[in-house]
Amino acid sequence: MTTEPNIKKKLLIYAHYYHPDVASTGQILKELAEGMLDPFDITVICVVPSYTGSVAAEYKTKMFYYEEINGVKVLRIRVPEFSKNNKMSRIKNILAYFVGAMLATFKVGKMDYVYSISQPPVLGGLIGVWGKWMKRAKYIYNIQDFNPEQTMAVGYSKNKLILNAMLWFDKFSCKCSDKVIVVGRDMVETVKQRFKGKRVPNHSFINNWIDEKEIYPLPDDHEQVVAFKKQYGLENKFVIMYSGNIGLYYDLENIMHVIKEFKEQDDIVFAFIGEGSVLSNLVDYKEEHDLKNVTFIPYQKKSDLIYSLNAGDIHWCINAKGIKGVSVPSKLYGVLAAGKPIIGVLEEGSEARMIIEEIGCGFVTEPGNYSEVARIIQRLIDEKQIVSSMGARNREYLVNNLARDVSVKKYIKEILDC
Repeated sequence: MTTEPNIKKKLLIYAHYYHPDVASTGQILKELAEGMLDPFDITVICVVPSYTGSVAAEYKTKMFYYEEINGVKVLRIRVPEFSKNNKMSRIKNILAYFVGAMLATFKVGKMDYVYSISQPPVLGGLIGVWGKWMKRAKYIYNIQDFNPEQTMAVGYSKNKLILNAMLWFDKFSCKCSDKVIVVGRDMVETVKQRFKGKRVPNHSFINNWIDEKEIYPLPDDHEQVVAFKKQYGLENKFVIMYSGNIGLYYDLENIMHVIKEFKEQDDIVFAFIGEGSVLSNLVDYKEEHDLKNVTFIPYQKKSDLIYSLNAGDIHWCINAKGIKGVSVPSKLYGVLAAGKPIIGVLEEGSEARMIIEEIGCGFVTEPGNYSEVARIIQRLIDEKQIVSSMGARNREYLVNNLARDVSVKKYIKEILDC
């Protein structure tokens, strides 16, 4: 008697960005896809590497590129280059992905499940609905950021017609899904509020994560941590670090006003690692006010992230006001994995703030409370010794609750239960 081979279910992931792009969602989706290869045969549709705006020459000659990365099939779409400071170039880039992803759907064969994330805003959900219809598959919509709520929170657009249309379409994507997965407890409430408690889509909550085997605490005298500090002028300084997207949703321009109050503190350095739409504004502010203790550092390769995160004595975790229930800053997980304490400028009841308060690993205050932010910084300057013990519990909490394997197992269960 012969037994039937175990045939894997086919899963299509619309990722927008995917490894080697440095976008946090691209890294998370790589780890998720590779972690789900036992039960699923996985294909990813994404853009060619282009998160920083530029496209390498080897990705400029064809419309589609086929690759395989660690057992995951990847179909890449060529998109035009863009500038993060130019709205129109970004829109053209995003629309090229959307149209390209629709066409690429016909190239990947039969699928049992379709999974998409909420990026690009609204269109990420709609491309998942398209995949569900074209493949007659179960659809899982993973909302990393609610839009237009995020757009409204930072005033990126005030056109009510556009915002109402965005909300209608994203609610439509939620209704068409077989399951909505959000990444914060506060975001569960947003799902319910969107539908006013009536006919709320099937939904669940799973935290994002960090691979704790790649990011972990290192001693201050570790050779490559020391080398990183030396390269960027952080030696013998108390380093208050921001590492991540330098974009609209983090109120960094106002935080710079607070930092200016400490411009004479030459034993402190405020280090910003990353890129984004407001980076040039921060650089201009630094130059205008001669902030010698502020430094800007490029995005670090994933393999070097362990050294840059360990180079900070304390890390910012910031969201603009209005982001509660809308998004969870993914930078939090890397900081926890490195065992570093946190300055949290986050709304009460937001997922990131609840985690920080549960662990007791930092100082927290409300967005917009700049006098309290300044008080926290001054206390850190006066009592640097309190920092060393504050991050001690981070690592244990992360391994038990926010590690990759913990969340990936939850995703497998939720998808197969659709």
